[in-house]
Amino acid sequence: MTAPNPHPSTEGLTPYPVGLLLAGRRVVVVGGGQVAQRRLPALIAAGADLQLISPATTPAVQAMADAGELTWHARPYRDGDLAGAWYVLVATDDPAVNTAVSAEAERERVFCSRSDDASAATAWTPASGRDAGATVAVLTGDPRHSAALRDAIVDGLRDGSLAARQYRSHGAGVALVGGGPGDPDLITVRGRRLLADADVVVTDRLAPRELLAELPEHVEVIDASKIPYGRFMAQEAINRTLIEHAKAGKFVVRLKGGDPYVFGRGGEELLACAEAGLPVTVVPGISSSISVPASAGVPVTHRGMTHEFTVISGHVGPDDERSLTNWEAAARMSGTLVLLMAVDKIGAIAARLVEYGRAADTPVAIVQEGTTAAQRRVDATLGTVAAVVEAEGVKPPAVIVVGDVVNVLAAAFRA
Repeated sequence: MTAPNPHPSTEGLTPYPVGLLLAGRRVVVVGGGQVAQRRLPALIAAGADLQLISPATTPAVQAMADAGELTWHARPYRDGDLAGAWYVLVATDDPAVNTAVSAEAERERVFCSRSDDASAATAWTPASGRDAGATVAVLTGDPRHSAALRDAIVDGLRDGSLAARQYRSHGAGVALVGGGPGDPDLITVRGRRLLADADVVVTDRLAPRELLAELPEHVEVIDASKIPYGRFMAQEAINRTLIEHAKAGKFVVRLKGGDPYVFGRGGEELLACAEAGLPVTVVPGISSSISVPASAGVPVTHRGMTHEFTVISGHVGPDDERSLTNWEAAARMSGTLVLLMAVDKIGAIAARLVEYGRAADTPVAIVQEGTTAAQRRVDATLGTVAAVVEAEGVKPPAVIVVGDVVNVLAAAFRA
């Protein structure tokens, strides 16, 4: 009788993909060099009972041992070390040791991965990556090709260009998603992912409109600006809309411009949903208060110039009894002032700042439709800004920046 070949040729064979559940199970890694350093984190994350056998290790591997994430046996491999193992990774630079380990693995019927000779192994380690709870594992036989495919898939999942509907175990709920300042590429990866998973999207005019075109046909899009209500009741009506759809078993995304908690009333929406017993996810967004100035060449802070910046809502003027802003304190601060929703009140605001001590020649930049194709920047001073805004026909949405930072990058940014 002819004995079976312990290492049959792998040429032309298709590996059988499988996910190993290694939590609490003995896994032996032989070798403590760079290969082990790359492979160990995934095994640690899988919860394996890791036994590392190697006379020496890299500092990073030793740190894993010192942290109790694995047991390091500081010696060479010995026959019998694989007893009770479920999986073996061989990663030494000695072919004789690698061959001896894989031979014992064959005898013990333990699947064995070899870093030096895939054809002599019984398991191949895929190029793998994770995103949002999904593991992507690619096997092609060519490690570089596998890694390239892995990267393309994971990158696509992370930036939203590759998306598949997720079937949620939690069912209905609400996500408050900050859409960023306007450019659809500036929404967060998580925000884009949840948007792709929505049954209902409640949006407004400041949210990135281009993202709505990517939604599947079954998604109901509700324009919050067109919900019939009086001005005072606007937020109550939006809250009711979120709650009604979520209670009907839908996953609802409230897509907002900027960040939900920066003058976005996200806190009010969260409280309303929580009181209704609904689960709520909050996804931060890139606030227009910093991103729009940056897109127009204005850093809100700059070393040696300012140690703080203050974001102020200008939707009510300084003479309005509803204003909660201490305009005198704002004027006396030396840092940058960033004004949102202040276009139609900028004359009164500028006058009050000058009255309380800000110099009339303090630079001002007004950035309209920031980060979008329609973006434009208009410059003025506190003394001239009201006239300039009127003469230039500046319209909301616009971010207004007050302070010396307005000109600090002018030469470089406009070169």
